[in-house]
Amino acid sequence: MISELRSQERYEDFGRIECPEICIVNGVLNDISINGCKVHFDAPITINLEDDYELHVRLSHSAQAPLILMCHPQWVKSDNDTADVGFLIMRSPDTARLKQYVSLLHSELTTSDELLPQEVPCQFV
Repeated sequence: MISELRSQERYEDFGRIECPEICIVNGVLNDISINGCKVHFDAPITINLEDDYELHVRLSHSAQAPLILMCHPQWVKSDNDTADVGFLIMRSPDTARLKQYVSLLHSELTTSDELLPQEVPCQFV
């Protein structure tokens, strides 16, 4: 239901998130779009929902330098010593690189869907 409210499609991906202001332990990227991302932290975090944060995102499909993204937290879900955070990605120094990366994820997804075998009707003999 929440995904129906999103303005952009989210793509599941893996990456490392560095933001010492939030947590000394790196976070893990769960999904990303042009407008936002979801990050998981395996340690307690300190976050203010009113502040903006600079995230350094090392992406799984890219050997380039990490993306530098200015993000604003939208929600936090904490459970014991772990937390999930949803971020809104604002205009950032690497917005153009983010758009290219999301386009790459989209093309990989559509290409893999085209490679799936087509359904063949089954006949019993």
